[in-house]
Amino acid sequence: MTATIIDGKAFAAGLRARVADGAARILAEAGRKPGLAVVLVGEDPASSVYVRSKGKATVAAGMESFEHRLPETTGEAELLALIARLNADPAVDGILVQLPLPKHIDERAVITSIDPEKDVDGFHPVNAGRLATGLEGFVPCTPYGCLMLLKDQLGDLSGRDAVVIGRSNIVGKPMAQLLIRESCTVTVAHSRTHDLPDVVRRADIVVAAVGRPAMVKPDWVKPGATLIDVGINRTEAGLVGDIDPACASVAGAMTPVPGGVGPMTIACLLRNTLVSACRRLGVAYSI
Repeated sequence: MTATIIDGKAFAAGLRARVADGAARILAEAGRKPGLAVVLVGEDPASSVYVRSKGKATVAAGMESFEHRLPETTGEAELLALIARLNADPAVDGILVQLPLPKHIDERAVITSIDPEKDVDGFHPVNAGRLATGLEGFVPCTPYGCLMLLKDQLGDLSGRDAVVIGRSNIVGKPMAQLLIRESCTVTVAHSRTHDLPDVVRRADIVVAAVGRPAMVKPDWVKPGATLIDVGINRTEAGLVGDIDPACASVAGAMTPVPGGVGPMTIACLLRNTLVSACRRLGVAYSI
């Protein structure tokens, strides 16, 4: 048995194309492009790469990209003042502050200062609460992309046993909420879970988001299970995920690293920005 490889790169390309169609409709009906503002504080190399790729993808989708690159020494008050201006700017539909922030800036204060209606990252407590209670709101991009891939691969998810390894606010917790919303039976596992391999072995769906290279081994996997690998770990051998590639000999389907979940994150960010623009401008477009 060899697992079907879930091509996140191809799915993301299709999603970006649909976003571009929606952006063209907004330009035609409302007279302006959807706008995404990205704020980067400092010179973290990985963050700089992410911001650059987000900017390129935004422009390619027919949207306005507003980049704000601030020095490492920027104070919290100065950053909050910028966010207040972006909240009030009618040309800005989405605001993303690239994390991590320098240690002298309180991430929580920054995230909660973003208008929840422009919080296309889905990190604001208001949007987290909306997700938990079944209301409409913005969902963090990475777990939303994982859900899209799962539904494309499996169709109806109801009744399936799912294990999410990791409990972060960015991936683990919202991923669990999304799977609950799809009527899965969900277990959130983490570093203190007793007999983690046995817990994973019961799952029809496994989402791994812990940042430990090749942690999930083939003998952890239920035959035919679908594996979603959120991990991106830089090792001497190159980029590897949290799931051992050898799990392909047991799983029914799995995402590769790279080329699986990664491309979906930016595509879902563009999708959220489009949704925000549609809501704010009264343009009907379903995506």
